[in-house]
Amino acid sequence: MTQDRNFDDIAHKFAKNIYGSDKGEIRQHIVWQDLLNILDVLEASNNSLHVLDAGGGLAQMSQKLAKLGHDITLCDLSSEMLQLAQQEIEKRGLINSYRFVHAPVQSIAEHLNQPVDLLMFHAVMEWLADPKSALSTVLQQVRPGGVASVMFYNHHGLIYKNVTCGNIPHILEGMPHRKRFKLQPQKGLMPEDVYQWITDEGFEICGKSGIRCFSDYIGNMEYMGDYQFEDVLALEQQLCRKEPYLSLGRYIHVWARKKEK
Repeated sequence: MTQDRNFDDIAHKFAKNIYGSDKGEIRQHIVWQDLLNILDVLEASNNSLHVLDAGGGLAQMSQKLAKLGHDITLCDLSSEMLQLAQQEIEKRGLINSYRFVHAPVQSIAEHLNQPVDLLMFHAVMEWLADPKSALSTVLQQVRPGGVASVMFYNHHGLIYKNVTCGNIPHILEGMPHRKRFKLQPQKGLMPEDVYQWITDEGFEICGKSGIRCFSDYIGNMEYMGDYQFEDVLALEQQLCRKEPYLSLGRYIHVWARKKEK
């Protein structure tokens, strides 16, 4: 990408198609399981955490944390996404737990008075012109001993999805940009690169999960065996943290703790 993606033009469509779907449901289930493990590591039951939801959009996951009594700084480049998030947050009675920052994640340091306990940086990097630099910036906002929760669009999953769709020439051509997919990132990130970027910033990786390791590759149900959404979700939960399935997820969620200085 030559510039960062702003979702002002399709915020409502994004909310409906991404979060109001089975895909969004699977994503939230898997990431929430990881976040509960993170809360245990941070001993959050005895403390109110300061959480930075960087590029948080509709704040679906951070609202769950706000319900548990944690304070959230929600930052996003899109004013439309922030407005939609604020409406939902007010509706759920969580507005006092939030601070809203309309800004690119690259400038978030200007809006924070102190390091945060928990960073959430979910499905943002694949929309940025310079994902490595942006990741470095937000990771620097985490206190020593704090945790970063990072989710990214997986290059390997993108290749595998194109294979299952029969887009073999597209893969052989290097998967060039296609303008018609407005809600689908055009380029995935290499997991080994992201893991290295995280450790280079002084973090120790604690866990990884594949997001939608199976559901996105299932063909037309007309020619398949009988199953329900709950079966697919159970399968995802059972195998998403095991290789080789983890590395074939459409997204990968990785969480890491910042080493004490």
